[in-house]
Amino acid sequence: MEKKLLMTGSILMLIAVILGAMAAHTLENYLNIDQMNSFQTGVRYQIYHALVMLIISQVNLLSSHSKKVLWILFLAGTILFSFSIYLLSTTAITSLDFRFLGPITPIGGLLLISGWIYGIIKISLFKG
Repeated sequence: MEKKLLMTGSILMLIAVILGAMAAHTLENYLNIDQMNSFQTGVRYQIYHALVMLIISQVNLLSSHSKKVLWILFLAGTILFSFSIYLLSTTAITSLDFRFLGPITPIGGLLLISGWIYGIIKISLFKG
């Protein structure tokens, strides 16, 4: 599980850095300030949760099962939250209507919150 967390966290971090650079150097010419802020929110939350995956991979007080649950919650949450924001905020330049994704963003947020709550509970129950 540790390798899966390391790889997933690293890949999500790579994608976030690429998207953040793309936003700063290209998208700023096409997006208004609100769209740009939304896009950057997606990047920021993706970085936070990629980083937490890297950290969790090295924490010895969580079982492999707990790490797997956290991996699922943070990965699914990041995909639903950040990637729906990317698509929603770039609708103006893609000519595609992604408004149907609006309800997906808060579901992703709830998965991220659930991951944090689950992690806090599991860490608080650790006897070591």
